[in-house]
Amino acid sequence: MRRPLVAFCLLAATLWATPAFAQARSQLGPLCTTDTTPADQMIDACNKIVALKVFRGEQLATIYFWRAVGWNKKGDYSKVITDATEAIRLQPSQAVYNLRGSAYYDKGDYDIAIADFDDALKLGPPSGTIFHNRGNAWRGKGDYAKAIADYDVTIKLEPKSTFSFQNRGIAKEALGDLDGALSDINQAIRLDPALPQPLINRTAIWRVRGDLDRAIADGSEAIRLAKEKRPVNIMTPPNSVLISGYIHRALAYEAKGDYANARDDYKATLAIVASDAGSKANQATAKVRLSLVTDALAPIPRDAPSPAPQPAPQQTGAAPAPSPAPVVLGKRLALVIGNGAYAHVKALPNPANDARAVAKSLRDIGFTVSEGVDLDRAAMQKVTRDFLREAARAQVAVVYYAGHGVQVDGRNYLIPIDVELKAGSSMTEAMIDMDTIMAGLDDQVRTNILIFDACRNNPMAQQVASTGSSRAIEGASGLAAPTSLGAGATLGAGTLIAFATAPGQVALDGERVNSPFSAALSRHLGTPGLEVQQMLTRVRAEVVSSTKNKQVPWSNSSLLGEVYLAAK
Repeated sequence: MRRPLVAFCLLAATLWATPAFAQARSQLGPLCTTDTTPADQMIDACNKIVALKVFRGEQLATIYFWRAVGWNKKGDYSKVITDATEAIRLQPSQAVYNLRGSAYYDKGDYDIAIADFDDALKLGPPSGTIFHNRGNAWRGKGDYAKAIADYDVTIKLEPKSTFSFQNRGIAKEALGDLDGALSDINQAIRLDPALPQPLINRTAIWRVRGDLDRAIADGSEAIRLAKEKRPVNIMTPPNSVLISGYIHRALAYEAKGDYANARDDYKATLAIVASDAGSKANQATAKVRLSLVTDALAPIPRDAPSPAPQPAPQQTGAAPAPSPAPVVLGKRLALVIGNGAYAHVKALPNPANDARAVAKSLRDIGFTVSEGVDLDRAAMQKVTRDFLREAARAQVAVVYYAGHGVQVDGRNYLIPIDVELKAGSSMTEAMIDMDTIMAGLDDQVRTNILIFDACRNNPMAQQVASTGSSRAIEGASGLAAPTSLGAGATLGAGTLIAFATAPGQVALDGERVNSPFSAALSRHLGTPGLEVQQMLTRVRAEVVSSTKNKQVPWSNSSLLGEVYLAAK
């Protein structure tokens, strides 16, 4: 899961230090131009100065900069960008480029953020703060080597840069260097024991290692610190630290099987107002997982069959073990669904065959597979929710779906066989939201592979009944690939998503027993020693050849290293 931690603000420390600028600040008004002024007062004071229409050029740029700082305190990043852009037009500076770049970062626009940080570095002397912030943006893009290089520069310039040690540790963790990650994050904790963020990130490392008690202890301490004292760094998105602390402790509780405490932490995550992309992604995950752990805690109905009697535990004087059993690392799970027997649109002959072939290939290489064929809405919801619940205890999770798929208002949906597609606001309630599956799996301690042999098209009620033998409900307008988890956050770290066809194109059902994509996938899936992205490259080449260039599979990855589904 993404957890943007924008360290340090470059609050014009050098820009405003000269006598000329000190005089300008005095003229412009201390409420507007003092970083400790509360956000609303700062914005109001700057508004009044702008309304006077007295200042021009460099001085007016200063006012727009400080009003942007006020908006940043409130987490209104669109207004930060607007005011910073005006300040840049009037008088470019390192401070304002850094501020705007940080706002783009918090919106998830990493490429634009990097461009702003580049421009900031061109304008002045080397700044550890700007190198650090650019490192964050590289990390957001998944380019961890470049992120580490920028953090290295920051640490060289500022050896006590707590956040750079912390974030370099996060990047090392993403590359699989857990020892290096733990060393960096421990150094961050030594530099500032009262800072909650490094403890939150150490929580994730303990979870990767299966040391859940330590994870919970670090998460609890981080939450205590976050509540005790608001972040002193005004560039830290409002509430982001507390949201991150709760979601990480909740995931540790859930992995341990302590669903009651996990539920409470997920509720706490959702009760806080989120402003930045990372916090919204955390809340999307919390919403899905809260529903799952609530189901797990639900009492068994009175008319349900009684569970088989279990032998009484031996009395030992030790505390009873938690139930269910704690997480066992290394578990490899897969969910495979093939829907073809549609009741209200033309049936597809191959998805059931495709699902069985892919499920067999996954079982042959050691996956525990939940398999469903021709599922109605209730059955599809149940098998999906059961899988997501079990995935909390998995190291690798694979999702494969074959059948009809549609896109509505920028979100993608998988279609149960009993859904009658009609225009209207309630249509999506009858389908399975792909973003919900992605949010439920959005946790960087797990590798997620999601594969969809379904086209992503916008349904038109007039044409649904005449749908032909493609896997699009309506083939007139293909859609862009999904890159978000509902609330503006980018595809979660540690995830690869693959579609049977390129954006804007139709996935063919095929004239043989299997679709062209699934036939190639089931052939290459179990190839020993083949890294998953290399495997998909072979699948793509075979599909392009077999369909005579009519279908080109597509994939997007934020994987944190090489992944081998079949053993080397």
